[in-house]
Amino acid sequence: MDYDFAGWASMALRWLHVVAGVAWIGASFYFVWLDNNLRDPNPPKDGVKGELWAVHGGGFYHSQKYMVAPAHMPEHLHWFKWEAYATWLSGFALLTVLYYWQAGVYLIDPAKHAFSQAQAIGVGLAFLFGGLLTYEALCRSPLGKNGKLFGVVWFAILTAATWALTQLFSDRGAFIHVGAIIGTCMVGNVFLVIIPNQRRIVADMLAGRPVDPRLGAMGKQRSVHNTHMTLPVIFIMISNHYPAISGHPKAWLLLALISAGAIAIRYFFIQRHFGRIRHELLFVGALLIFGATAIASMKPKDRVEVSGEVPFARAQGIIQKHCVMCHAATPTHAGFSAPPLGATFDTPAQIRTYAPKINERAVLSTSMPLGNETGMTDEERAQLGAWIKQGAKTP
Repeated sequence: MDYDFAGWASMALRWLHVVAGVAWIGASFYFVWLDNNLRDPNPPKDGVKGELWAVHGGGFYHSQKYMVAPAHMPEHLHWFKWEAYATWLSGFALLTVLYYWQAGVYLIDPAKHAFSQAQAIGVGLAFLFGGLLTYEALCRSPLGKNGKLFGVVWFAILTAATWALTQLFSDRGAFIHVGAIIGTCMVGNVFLVIIPNQRRIVADMLAGRPVDPRLGAMGKQRSVHNTHMTLPVIFIMISNHYPAISGHPKAWLLLALISAGAIAIRYFFIQRHFGRIRHELLFVGALLIFGATAIASMKPKDRVEVSGEVPFARAQGIIQKHCVMCHAATPTHAGFSAPPLGATFDTPAQIRTYAPKINERAVLSTSMPLGNETGMTDEERAQLGAWIKQGAKTP
């Protein structure tokens, strides 16, 4: 049996990425919650901006936040950085193994643009680090001082980038690059601003110099940016499971609506930390997400119509031509040593069993075949869909 290095590598990196991401998101969400739930110390304490008493796991915790820095450096100081770095490094490694190393399978869609592997990788990296440069320029411009306007402009830029990527790459390749852009900006906040500023604060304390309060304020601003960008990134990570979204002709719009809805819901919980219950944010978030699902469910105007009954032989012929190179007990596609998700279409019974998934992936969306490298036509998709709609009858 051939050793599937790419498959094992992607599994290991994906698991590491998830574990590190959970640690980063958990810490990020906790500190946003902690910062928003601080109360004035009672009795007042010199230099302490706020404090919080909490109980968890059978013990009591007492957290304090200083206005600038404590009077002396504690012996043990924990830095929250490796969670972010491990998340990005594992994510970039996974992007390389899955989408760059196997660009012909997962990234390039010849029907959109016939990139060579090197060209596709170059374009992907240009979007990745170009997005980071754009974000940093905005943050350091006068616009960065206006949080709400900055958010609107940055959201519009990401939406434009999503539209452009969906015109260039495969459905899943486009979405994953949007997530990679956001994730790169998030880890950039940690690496370029939050940690350097914290190091300067610590260095000033040790040297007995006054600590610049702007350093902490800048770090908090970037931390707030990160907490708003987290939920859209998480959705993108799981979007491959929802081809009705990622494979839709208006995928860029659906992702924008879902992301905006997620941001509204996240902001509801942030406001709730302050004791402000703003139910309209939940309503807006739910409405945006519902709007995305409604658009995704609409029948495309240009979909090919099929009249008359489609025989199983015709459906099987389409599947043999476009699907079994991957979905077979022994795949012939160079990118797979085993059928994806264990789905095989070798027999009529197997085809019938997987008919709903075939409909989801190859009829209602164009996420399969990957990159449409076999050139599956709209007419073939329509015929396959008609056979399924007619009961997916097999001999």
